[in-house]
Amino acid sequence: MPRSRRSDELCELPGADPQRVAALRRALPRTEVLGRLGETFRALGDPTRAGILFCLLGREQCVCDLAEALSASESLVSHHLRLLRALRLVRARRDGKRVFYGLDDQHIARLFQQGLDHVLEQERA
Repeated sequence: MPRSRRSDELCELPGADPQRVAALRRALPRTEVLGRLGETFRALGDPTRAGILFCLLGREQCVCDLAEALSASESLVSHHLRLLRALRLVRARRDGKRVFYGLDDQHIARLFQQGLDHVLEQERA
């Protein structure tokens, strides 16, 4: 993507519109909420974690199946799952001697799917 010249990025008129700024400030989420949102997107920025989430779109999976599908070690996948779990992007369920992971809720599935759709659409363009 070509870089814009600095003059293309700045307003030609100095000063902000006080009413628009006030409306933006009222609508802006708390700093803590924005921080958690940033953590969520940072987590999605890792190719291994993105692969894990992709594998979990369809249904729950165990660590050994995820590791095999991603050609990664179980230890590495487990490490990433711990982070995803801490961010409440995935949940775990024990079934006998296996632990199955799934997406925490439909918000995560939609967020991930929309991001994936965006990337795939850009590839086709």
